[in-house]
Amino acid sequence: MTVLQDSVEITIPRFYCRRPITDGGGGARHLVRHQVLFATAAAAILGLVFAFQGAGLVARGYMDEAEAQAKTTLRLAVSALDGHLKRYEALPALIADQPNIEALILDPENRTLQAAANLYLKDINALLKSSDIYVMTTDGETIAASNYDSPVSFVGENFSYRPYFREAAEGYQSRFYALGTTSLKRGYYFGSPIEIGGKILGVIVFKVDIDSVEDSWGGGDDRIFVADPEGIIFMTSEPEWLYATILPLTPERLARTQGSRRYADAKLRELPVRWGAQSGHDVMTVTEGGLEREYLVASQPMPDVGWTVNVLMDTGSVHARTKTTVAAVLLTLCLAVFGLAIILQRRARLTERMQMQADAQVELERRVAERTADLERVNVQIEAEVAERRATEQRLRQTQADLIQAGKLAGLGQMSAALSHELNQPLTAAKTYAETTGVLIGLGRIEEASDNVRRISALIDRMASIGRHLRNFARKPNEKLGPVSIEEVMRDTLEIVDARLKAANAVLELDLSPDLPKVKAGGVRLQQVLVNIITNAADAVEGLEDRRITVSVGRWGTKSPSACRHLPHKGGEVLRPARRPILDIREGAAEAPPPCGEGLGRGLAATAAGTAGTPKLIISIRDRGPGVPAAIRERIFDPFFTTKGVGKGLGLGLSISYNIVKDFGGSLGITDHPEGGAVFSIELEIAPENMLEAAE
Repeated sequence: MTVLQDSVEITIPRFYCRRPITDGGGGARHLVRHQVLFATAAAAILGLVFAFQGAGLVARGYMDEAEAQAKTTLRLAVSALDGHLKRYEALPALIADQPNIEALILDPENRTLQAAANLYLKDINALLKSSDIYVMTTDGETIAASNYDSPVSFVGENFSYRPYFREAAEGYQSRFYALGTTSLKRGYYFGSPIEIGGKILGVIVFKVDIDSVEDSWGGGDDRIFVADPEGIIFMTSEPEWLYATILPLTPERLARTQGSRRYADAKLRELPVRWGAQSGHDVMTVTEGGLEREYLVASQPMPDVGWTVNVLMDTGSVHARTKTTVAAVLLTLCLAVFGLAIILQRRARLTERMQMQADAQVELERRVAERTADLERVNVQIEAEVAERRATEQRLRQTQADLIQAGKLAGLGQMSAALSHELNQPLTAAKTYAETTGVLIGLGRIEEASDNVRRISALIDRMASIGRHLRNFARKPNEKLGPVSIEEVMRDTLEIVDARLKAANAVLELDLSPDLPKVKAGGVRLQQVLVNIITNAADAVEGLEDRRITVSVGRWGTKSPSACRHLPHKGGEVLRPARRPILDIREGAAEAPPPCGEGLGRGLAATAAGTAGTPKLIISIRDRGPGVPAAIRERIFDPFFTTKGVGKGLGLGLSISYNIVKDFGGSLGITDHPEGGAVFSIELEIAPENMLEAAE
């Protein structure tokens, strides 16, 4: 509380020295109002200026970026088209010098030469992947062609009207692009004269297919088309634009086109376009389906072929980005004004709060003094209560330990008669062997006397083992949790409960999974839990026809019939190896073993349904007794609750067992088996690796 007082004294001067006004904050609010109005007016002016002037600059920047992209696309398209055509440019002159072609030109009526030339041209056409190759005489008649065997064969056709024929017939390497009048396929034509002995006797023509180049333009965001000098679109990524003209279709242009029959019978039309400029760039507006779309135009001529390649980029994205940028700037101005208003308002409120804090300082100091005194009194009371609670908890832990010890001793008392019988039997046998040994020594039968002495020694070891286990069981546990072997605990438990099971004439069936991991528990306390539950099971089956008790141990969900292992036991001994998987305490009893895994699979179904996939180990103890009614099952773990008669139990065994298992971090549950009897299920955590390493 002293710190609180010190902090108040330190902050008081700061509050007073920063108080600029004394009118309760009204002047500050008035000043803030004027400042906000001024900032709003300035932002509005800046917004209008930017909307009218800055928008053009933003649009120009985006148009420049779009033009750069369009030119890149244009260069790629021109390079692809030019490279495709140049592959075939020199081929007509090479084929014209072939002997079979020259022989045919010298004797054009020779059918054998025609057939040989047709096959040769067809093979060359297939190899070069051109559209058509054909040979004409000087009068324009085709005498051999690669498509001689197709329905649209050029053989017999006359193409003297084509400019590429006339130029080649005059001795030039010719070029021409047109729509085929026979095949109705677009192509680019390369012509070469066939010259023999210094005289031009014929013409050979290569027709190059341009569909593959055109197909590569489809699927992109940009539109690409090739126009001839008359403005007629000859190649395009938009099929509906084919043979449309981007220039007015005047009678002169129409006459020149029809004279060369460049486009055969194709219907020419004008494309509804309007040229303009946008931010210093050429744009073209196309009307399609009643809608106008504006495109940025990038063009590059191809002088060798007489074409102009054009790339159109839709300016809709440019306009959208411009509007978005303008809106973002305006929104930023609005947010800036709003933020400034908030800052000014907060400053005004801060000034008001500082005045209010200064006025309330005296009252705060008075209340602090009162609260300090109250807290000191409360602290004294709390310290007294904490000390009293700690003492109570210490007494409670001691009482619990004494209660557990009392339960163990009570259990030993209940088993005292059976334990007395268990000790009297070897004592009586030892006495008999001792008397017989004296007689045998007197008769000189030393070997038989030595055998009796060895038997007496084994009986004494047996009684010492029983006494050791009882002593360990009765000792007060003072152990920490650690890795515990279930097999070792089960062996020690059997030594203790053996006499009680024999007294009840019960059969104990023990079913263990192979390679059981160690669990996190205390060995002596876990042994106490098992002794309590198995003893109760012996009480439950005593006097009944079916006196079997089944103990199953394994990981939940991992047990299978091929992975079973049994620890047999008879008459208090652990036998290895054992071919009888039944622990039978009754003298001379013999039972058939249950199916492997039956005890675990059925006994745990009601209590461990949610443990699959978790590192847990399940111990299930099932008896064939009358079971536990539902009304009693809810109270069976309560202290001093018992269904046994007076003097037969304190009602502490299951309560102590429940708390022991809970201390281990596990759980203890009970349910009735569908075939009769009760099933106790103990769920324990598997010891982690670090605990195993620490134990080692």
